[in-house]
Amino acid sequence: MQGDAPKPDGQVADAVKDNWVDQIAPAWSRPYLRLSRADRPIGTWLLLIPCWWGLALAILWDGAPRWEDAWIALACALGAWLMRGAGCTWNDITDRNIDGAVERTRSRPIPSGQVTLRGAVIWMVVQALLSFGILLTFNQMAISMGILALLPVAIYPFAKRFTWWPQVFLGLAFNWGALLAWTAHTGALHWPAVFLYLAGISWTLFYDTIYAHQDTEDDALIGVKSTARLFGDDTPAWLRRFIVATVSLMALAIILALDLEQHYWTLGLALVGPWAMGWHMTWQLRVFDASNNQRLLQLFRLNRDTGLIPLIFFILAMFT
Repeated sequence: MQGDAPKPDGQVADAVKDNWVDQIAPAWSRPYLRLSRADRPIGTWLLLIPCWWGLALAILWDGAPRWEDAWIALACALGAWLMRGAGCTWNDITDRNIDGAVERTRSRPIPSGQVTLRGAVIWMVVQALLSFGILLTFNQMAISMGILALLPVAIYPFAKRFTWWPQVFLGLAFNWGALLAWTAHTGALHWPAVFLYLAGISWTLFYDTIYAHQDTEDDALIGVKSTARLFGDDTPAWLRRFIVATVSLMALAIILALDLEQHYWTLGLALVGPWAMGWHMTWQLRVFDASNNQRLLQLFRLNRDTGLIPLIFFILAMFT
């Protein structure tokens, strides 16, 4: 049977089935690409989507699209792939002892012995430097914002050791692109971008709490904190609160970005985005099952589509 086929050597437990890393990447590169989570692309999407939110809302805000925005969108995609890889490498370096004690993560390259600590550090630096080279193509304000983003990235792996809310630190890091892309387009930071950023953080609390429920038993044994452990049976109620906060904060960002009298139809169409996003999150809540790890992983991965929903309406609003 197909399901009995042996897994590729070194495949990580939660990798996407038949992913390109395990199938076609050169054998020597696979451990490093796995370290960067290239075999699990959802993280890159979750890092990239807030960047595209910020860029699209900035274009709606000033009504001045230009060819440079195409580069900003592409640069954000390249940078998201590289910085997600660098961040995951840093995370695995700091968590190398914890990962070996958790069923889902013990197959990762460092605890499984595929990559040495020295090799991981070198790989992290290479990815970060390439990403920095892309950042230098932006304006000065965006460059400063990009450098400042390193702070939450550096702190996040340690958050689960000192707070029950490590997902907040993940949100701070993963949604920074909303601020960065806004400033790359406008040259300055404004309130709509700030509220869009806060909406992204609330969204991260939603999807990463779902994700963290996969590890609650192992986390309890080794003393790792998470919102999934903190909320326990009250998780559905908290997820509902995160839905409301995400939709409300994004709607506020849109309202602040667009003048109601001058942009009536544009505003209305853009506001459909967070409303539709909220319905998609509500559907996830309805089928949420904390005891079903396969369902939890499926819901987590579905958040790529969740995040793309408001982006679609932002783009459509540009043509009104």
